[in-house]
Amino acid sequence: MNVDLTVLHVPDCPNLDPLMTRLRQVTDLPVTVREISAEAEAVTAGMNGSPTLLINGIDPFVEPGRARAGVSCRLFRDQHGRLVPIPDASQLREAIAAGSDSATRSASTLPARPTPSPSVGDCSGHS
Repeated sequence: MNVDLTVLHVPDCPNLDPLMTRLRQVTDLPVTVREISAEAEAVTAGMNGSPTLLINGIDPFVEPGRARAGVSCRLFRDQHGRLVPIPDASQLREAIAAGSDSATRSASTLPARPTPSPSVGDCSGHS
């Protein structure tokens, strides 16, 4: 079971450090951190505002029908529907567990011979 955690963020994102701290509290998995500064790069990477956590390349916190890739600040909804700067610990644990379950299911259904995958194609803190 491989779970790939990637955090995408804009330069000087005020919520990057709090998200990284919370991730360290809930998992010992390695986290790749990638700075995104251009709109086209955000679209290609799947960044739905900063910060974005991708679990196995999927943003588990994007609301259906509300994906807006781009270089902007991002807010999340907590379990009570309030807007917050980062997901709470239980939301992160659930998302990582779901990503782990998904990775396990995918690994068990892989073909004997792997096939190539198709290419997947302002929150600066300044006013």
